[in-house]
Amino acid sequence: MPSCETFNFIIINSYYTGVVSLKRSLTLFFVLLFLAVFAAACGPNEASGTPDEPVITEETDEKAADTEETELTIQHELGETIVPKNPSKVAVFDLGVLDTLDTLGVEEVVAVPKDNVPDYLEKYKGDAYENAGTLFEPDFEKLYDLQPDLIIISGRASEAYDDLSEIAPTIFIGLDTTNFLESFEGNVTTLAEIFGKEEAAEQELAAIKESIKALNEKASAAEANGLVVLANDGEMSAYGPGSRFGFLHDDFGVAPIDENIEASNHGQTISYEYIVDKDPEYLFVIDRGAIVGGETSAQEALENDLIKTTTAYEEGNIVYLNAVYWYITTGGLTSMAGMLEEVSAGLE
Repeated sequence: MPSCETFNFIIINSYYTGVVSLKRSLTLFFVLLFLAVFAAACGPNEASGTPDEPVITEETDEKAADTEETELTIQHELGETIVPKNPSKVAVFDLGVLDTLDTLGVEEVVAVPKDNVPDYLEKYKGDAYENAGTLFEPDFEKLYDLQPDLIIISGRASEAYDDLSEIAPTIFIGLDTTNFLESFEGNVTTLAEIFGKEEAAEQELAAIKESIKALNEKASAAEANGLVVLANDGEMSAYGPGSRFGFLHDDFGVAPIDENIEASNHGQTISYEYIVDKDPEYLFVIDRGAIVGGETSAQEALENDLIKTTTAYEEGNIVYLNAVYWYITTGGLTSMAGMLEEVSAGLE
């Protein structure tokens, strides 16, 4: 096919020929119209498309791929956050998350609320880690100086979300008490994806699923019913299905002695007479006072003359749970394995 320059030359010569020969004017008109349209088609957009359309090149494809590999968009309860993949400096304000990161071998944690860290995560109290404040009150000045790549919070620090987001990408990792097991698995999977620990997470979750299956089978075979109680320096709250500790029933398989307990984060306030009236076969006790420094232990408060008349006491089925696992680091991989183990042992 002739080049665009050739057609331009033809256009010019045709013009002068048309002036000389009036008889050919009509023919030349159509020829000129055709050539003008073709010449326009040979303009700057011949190879690249129209100016209004983006040009997709290998370079832009590679750039998109690079972004996909280095960033993740995390949907969470408080919003949507773009976070860097494999961040090098992370501040953590949820101790269940800290438990999971430690179990997965994540080494990028640089700041934690040191005063709240439990003994089994004691290394995070060391000088290698900054004190980021408390679970409820982050140290904003310290965080500004530290400039972390990622901040992870949960319910206790949720009111600080907007302020923390101004310092660094911040995500909320919480537990849905009405859908505990699925939210737990989702949290572990999200953290594993951020830090490139997918394989380790799959192995940990597989082991936990096996333990849950075995516990459900044991609870079903024992036809056990139970009640979980939070003791707090002489006062008590009960928790049923769908509540903060309801996964004992919903996911671990222990039948609730009372289906009508109020599903509140703080539980339903109960008396010793309530426990005697319901008479559970198993009584699972979390001692909050042991965490916050109460004056009376749960065992001292519970093992009175009234409770001694219950089936749980008479058969040696009062199970004092690890308060750190159940109240402080709930949702961590290590704490979850520990909770399953102690409930299983309690049912034997």
